[in-house]
Amino acid sequence: MNLLAAIRPDSWNLPLFLHVLSAMILVGGTLTGASALALARGDERMLRLGYWSLLIVGLPAWFLMYGGATWIYSMEGLDEVPIDSAWTAIGFVVAEAGGLLFLVSLVTGGIGVRRLRDGRGTALLKLTMVISLVLLAAYVVAVWAMTAKPG
Repeated sequence: MNLLAAIRPDSWNLPLFLHVLSAMILVGGTLTGASALALARGDERMLRLGYWSLLIVGLPAWFLMYGGATWIYSMEGLDEVPIDSAWTAIGFVVAEAGGLLFLVSLVTGGIGVRRLRDGRGTALLKLTMVISLVLLAAYVVAVWAMTAKPG
């Protein structure tokens, strides 16, 4: 017999919805920021737009995504047992290491935006763009892991 659908309690709907929605917003904010930084070609307004979209959209979305993930994880009772599935391990590695990388990109980008006043700082914003592109690749892997559920 094949399993056609998994039934979950209704109490899991809100944290799961919060996790998925904020993950989509995080990917969208990161894509917008990286795209603006990549297409700026030295234009200060585009460089600032790229950085501020990462800061204003991406950072709150990361906190909500991580909060929703840990909320649903604890509601399922999985926080009391060792991680035994590949998809949860991938999710936590991408979320935690990605959060650290995201903060590094925001710090370097913030310094870069501040230096734009003096006509410098584009190199730091390029670094922010590269880190954002690495994060986007990691987010694609995490989305695959959450949907395909390997291992």
